[in-house]
Amino acid sequence: MTVMTPAYQRSLRIFTAITTAVIVVIPAFLLPSAAAAPGDGGSLSQSPVLALPTLGAGDTLSFFGQQGTQTITIPVPSGLAPSELRATVELPPNLQSGSISAVQQERTLSRVDIPTAERATVTIPLRGATVVENSVAITLQSFLVPASGICVFDKADPLRLTDASVAFTGTEAAPASVAEFLPPVLEKLTVSVPATPSQSESGAAVALSSAVVAYYGAQPVEVVVQALPAGSNVPDIPSAPLERQITIIEQPASGVTLLEGPGVPALVISGPAAELSNQALLLTSDIARLAVSSRAVAGPLRVSPQLPPDSTTLRDLGEPGVSATALTDPQVSIGIDQTRLGRPAGNIRVNLKGSYTPLPPNYGGQVVVSVGDQVVSRWAAEANGTIDKWVDIPDRLLQRFTDLNVAVDAAGDTGGCGQSSPITLTIDGDSPVQSTPADPPVPPGFQSIPQAFMPSVQVGLTIGSLDDTARASSIVTGLQRLSSVPIETTVVPLGEAVSSSNPAILISADGWNEPGIDLPVSTTAGGPIDIEGVDSSGGKTTLTLDPAVPFGSLQTVRDGGRTVLVASSTGTAGQLDSLLRWLEADEERWITLNGNALIAVPDQDPIAMISDAANSPQSTSGDDDNKQLIRWIGVGVLVAIALGVGFLILRSRRREPGS
Repeated sequence: MTVMTPAYQRSLRIFTAITTAVIVVIPAFLLPSAAAAPGDGGSLSQSPVLALPTLGAGDTLSFFGQQGTQTITIPVPSGLAPSELRATVELPPNLQSGSISAVQQERTLSRVDIPTAERATVTIPLRGATVVENSVAITLQSFLVPASGICVFDKADPLRLTDASVAFTGTEAAPASVAEFLPPVLEKLTVSVPATPSQSESGAAVALSSAVVAYYGAQPVEVVVQALPAGSNVPDIPSAPLERQITIIEQPASGVTLLEGPGVPALVISGPAAELSNQALLLTSDIARLAVSSRAVAGPLRVSPQLPPDSTTLRDLGEPGVSATALTDPQVSIGIDQTRLGRPAGNIRVNLKGSYTPLPPNYGGQVVVSVGDQVVSRWAAEANGTIDKWVDIPDRLLQRFTDLNVAVDAAGDTGGCGQSSPITLTIDGDSPVQSTPADPPVPPGFQSIPQAFMPSVQVGLTIGSLDDTARASSIVTGLQRLSSVPIETTVVPLGEAVSSSNPAILISADGWNEPGIDLPVSTTAGGPIDIEGVDSSGGKTTLTLDPAVPFGSLQTVRDGGRTVLVASSTGTAGQLDSLLRWLEADEERWITLNGNALIAVPDQDPIAMISDAANSPQSTSGDDDNKQLIRWIGVGVLVAIALGVGFLILRSRRREPGS
């Protein structure tokens, strides 16, 4: 029997540790670098707290009246479970007390008192909620008690939950198959292509970027296009929590492959030139759920564009029906979204069908329909409370997204507290909507896109340019965020897109030298700046700056019967990139963009202008005076900047839905 002394035991432990280290480490050195890279150091989210906008909802929840409801759908990544909703409370005036309940399918998950201190925080438990297909639908119900002597709350001052976020418990599960690769919540997607991408690689990268943004809808997914490290098919830095990395590379073997590795593995999309975009479409297609292995090869995934109908319903436009209840003046808003119509539209008519609570004998009232502050129809309230009226929306009031407001204006002796009944106004989702194609689009400029690019748009760029591929991805994803309908893209050489008759996005970052397409704002090297349609005659105005000021721009133009969006600069591509970064930083900037030229100069926020270049046929008598005022303001801006500021441009920052 051998007796192990303490010194011998200590030596044996050291020897064992060294041997174990050699056994574990040596194989790592022997593995190919591409196989070791995926997921190395990658991490998974553990009990994250995610703001509601990250989950695809607004950051403010409003509850009107004494009893209000809001339903939110919370996407839930695999391995996580929602635990609580956190928010800051903004109280309506004259509140005595109140509570909020979280309900799922008539099952109350929790009920909490509303703190009466202004700007206090509230935590609403969600534990026990049932996750169905990676999401949870929660209805929040508020019950408010007004102060003594107050009958109702002012509808202009609802209870608000602001800065809302959801806390989760658990640890995000790593994807184990292609089907699981895209999580229910995605904060960032990194698309990597070779440093000199082929036309098919650029096309697949742009198509994938757009498809992923459409797939996640209201979630603000950040998309980054970057170059692959030399000699590797995966990025050097692994994925962070709730992020994903995809490589697109042209090679003979087609397929979508989930690489092995710890943490969050990367995905490689490969194939010959003719197959690459088709493989990229697999991830967001309906058949992706069947890709339950680590590698899948998609067959043809052809997208058949649907012809936009002349007649549809509010339900088909994403409005399943709306309802509002108030003691007086209930009002609802209906969204008319041209991107859901699938084309630039005009002559829009809505056959409003619905009802309202019949008014008592001591009441008088009318139904008023408006766009913004413009009344487009009104009629006296009828005894049976039925609504069945055709309403025309004037073209001059149309925007990309137009809010049609319907209200019952009622007045009469309401009596004391508890002596009057509320009025409920309902508009049915089956209300018909009619429209005709608008050529040129209504309205013109930035508000005409992306619907003028539907069902498909060409993207013209310099083939082999990684920078142009990234610019194209930035523009297309920005436009896709404006629409719930996917935009089909095809990348072609710039010259081909310029000479085409198809709608196009044209990227010429170092300058615009295409004589057949005149931009609203342009310049030549060392020459004056030409501005179309800014003076009162609608002609050309020039401005000479000394020293010259470089700028980048996005400009919309009608070229024959098509709309084109030109991304260019005065020879300084960095100014165009600065403009695109500014747009990416806040989704609202794309939404509120008006006019037809967005200009970025050094050390200033980009500014938008309206000119009549290529748009004069769309002028209507109703806005001639307004346009003339805009032109004269534009001239004043040019003069002021020429004297001391440094550059011209009319600032037009207003979001004008329906005005």
